[in-house]
Amino acid sequence: MKISHTFGTFIKEKRQQRDISLRKFADQIGISPVYLSNLENDRMPAPKDEVVSTMARLLLLNDTDTAMLYDLAAKAKSNVTVSQDLPEYIMDKDIVRVALRTAKDVDATDEEWQEFIAHLEERRRKIQEGK
Repeated sequence: MKISHTFGTFIKEKRQQRDISLRKFADQIGISPVYLSNLENDRMPAPKDEVVSTMARLLLLNDTDTAMLYDLAAKAKSNVTVSQDLPEYIMDKDIVRVALRTAKDVDATDEEWQEFIAHLEERRRKIQEGK
């Protein structure tokens, strides 16, 4: 997934697409309009995970956009972090940590990851067809 937005530009674009004013959105989230403006203009790192989740919910983001928002928030934080929807899954599954470390050790290529993703997407498609 190629990321062409920053956390701030993504939030601003999605807010404007929903025709929500900066002040109204800030009020709905529970932050000041100045703080939201600073976020949208990339003058501040991404806020706490709870605030990011509230943003996703209020912006009515689909799963793809929510994942993008979480990724952008993780990249925008002042400390290195993983997207907020992933740590629990990673820590609950030993095999996931082994897979990630192995991929890191061998410097897995984008093509190798795409093959893996394609395999899982095919499985998801079959599951959805079975419903």
